[in-house]
Amino acid sequence: MGGGLDVYRRDECATLFLMRRLRAETVRRARRLRKRPTEAERRLWYHIRDRRLDGWRFRREHPIERYYADFACVEAGLVVELDGGQHDEQRDYDAQRDARLGELGFRVLRFSNDEVFDNLEGVLTTIQQALQK
Repeated sequence: MGGGLDVYRRDECATLFLMRRLRAETVRRARRLRKRPTEAERRLWYHIRDRRLDGWRFRREHPIERYYADFACVEAGLVVELDGGQHDEQRDYDAQRDARLGELGFRVLRFSNDEVFDNLEGVLTTIQQALQK
């Protein structure tokens, strides 16, 4: 009779093991992404890290389900994405991603790398306004 319980425990242990392995892989990938930021990411990060933007805490390359947010302020439910030229080809993927993040309660702001380089103050102002909502 106890065999059923043992099977349940084995299945539960296997599930926990898989979850831990996936979590470890997720953390490793996020760390790799953090080590290789684009120049635009580096520039924006300088202004929003260490609670520099009105005291809000941002995380870089933050995993949310199967996605990695360039920047996320979890407390405000805000994701900031920087798009390079290759994102023109990914519009459908980005739309699906943004919709899923929205379902999870995140608002997504997207800026092009050019906007960060050419209008950093405007980008920061837009982020500040979104944080206030």
